[in-house]
Amino acid sequence: MNTMVATPTQPDRLLKWMASLADSSRIRLLSLLNEQELGVSEVCEVVQMPQSTVSRHLKILADEGWVVNRRQGTTNLYQMVIDELSPAQRDLWSLTRVQSADWPALSQDRVRLQHLVLEKQQDPTAFFEDAAGHWENIRHELYGSAFTRDAMLGLLPPAWTIADLGCGSGALSVDLSRYVKQVIGIDNSPAMLRAAKQQAKGKDNITLKRGDLTALPLDEASCDAALCVLVLTYLPDPAAALHELARILKPGGRAVVLDLLAHDREAFRRQMGQQHAGFEPVKLSAMLKSAGLTDIRCEPLAPQPEATGPALLLATASKTNA
Repeated sequence: MNTMVATPTQPDRLLKWMASLADSSRIRLLSLLNEQELGVSEVCEVVQMPQSTVSRHLKILADEGWVVNRRQGTTNLYQMVIDELSPAQRDLWSLTRVQSADWPALSQDRVRLQHLVLEKQQDPTAFFEDAAGHWENIRHELYGSAFTRDAMLGLLPPAWTIADLGCGSGALSVDLSRYVKQVIGIDNSPAMLRAAKQQAKGKDNITLKRGDLTALPLDEASCDAALCVLVLTYLPDPAAALHELARILKPGGRAVVLDLLAHDREAFRRQMGQQHAGFEPVKLSAMLKSAGLTDIRCEPLAPQPEATGPALLLATASKTNA
């Protein structure tokens, strides 16, 4: 063991560490947390002390850097991480362990800890029981939200050709291009296409074309799927655009339409330059059926808390096999 030396700037720190260990209860807690990460209630169960007493001792140990804690659902978990202690702290703890090794209380704690760990191993759902009510917040905080979209995009057949109708600045086309053979982006705005070309740089499987969505520059039955995202409200004749969408689909091809749910925000419609104030699910479903599509599903989407525009609706449909 290295000799523990306190420099002139360290005596106060050293004395505080020694004071924090000058209590048999805190030594018991550190002995437990050196072996296993535990919540306050679990520590109470093992050392058989009131929660108020355990919490007070844990605060002292945390303040002096002996333990670290993290949040899991509604529970604070504590642990002593030897590698994160200073060399002087490690030496002091090594001496403490040697001097307390024969304490009967520590032997009793160790038996109860083994029983607790065994119970936890036999109940692998314990973590999720505690975290269930906060699980989405936990995942968002740790990993963001884009991974769910990527997981769903990963379901796309890699041999597909997909038409992104009204592709705008190309963000969706770029996302899709990572998972399928080819993406064809169609838009009637030169400015949008210029932005899309910048987004699509280096993506050899993205083709961008200028075209009217009611007269698409694509061959009949040339695409495995087609998307029309936040586009129909801008078109004078959305029904004609859906007929064109159906025309370019192969038999068995899939259609996805996402747009505004019908609303009465006339100022919003004018500000956005839209021709229509959204669509009722029944009306959009009827247009898809009239276009020759089947297996139609159309329903409103749950609004995002941060969104300020009208609610959206999502429709999916298929082209009948020949």
